[in-house]
Amino acid sequence: MKVEPKFAAFLVYFNRDRDYFECHEVLEELWLERGRDPLYSGLLQIAVALYHFRNGGITPAYNKIEGARKMMRSAVSKLSNYPDDALGIRLDKLVLQAQEYLKQLERYDQEPFDFYPFEIEMFDPELIARVELAAEEIRPNVPQRTGYARGPKAKPNS
Repeated sequence: MKVEPKFAAFLVYFNRDRDYFECHEVLEELWLERGRDPLYSGLLQIAVALYHFRNGGITPAYNKIEGARKMMRSAVSKLSNYPDDALGIRLDKLVLQAQEYLKQLERYDQEPFDFYPFEIEMFDPELIARVELAAEEIRPNVPQRTGYARGPKAKPNS
């Protein structure tokens, strides 16, 4: 299978770094290049849901739990329409993890829980090799960013 470098980078940021903001940024570029493919959109939404749940706040203006619920619901809906082995990942396992997370988010008001990450399991040998190579090339963002550094939402340096 042909491995997109941006997809490999997404997996590095998601699995190794748990940097959900950065993996969203890099996959958004690929999503736009691929004509807003719903498969990439669903993966983006999982990252955004995890980012919001871990880093968001609960204020009158924004409730991180509701934001995470909304993103996870949409991700599960989109990703459920694809083959179990799409893109060289165990999409079936990812969808099950996302469904379980969503169930917990839906009950969060009654049964709060701490953030926990999950992994995107890869099975395609080419993908695994490309992700391992990308992991050697990609430095973790320390500290992790919380604002846009590239694309149309990026703020100019002052």
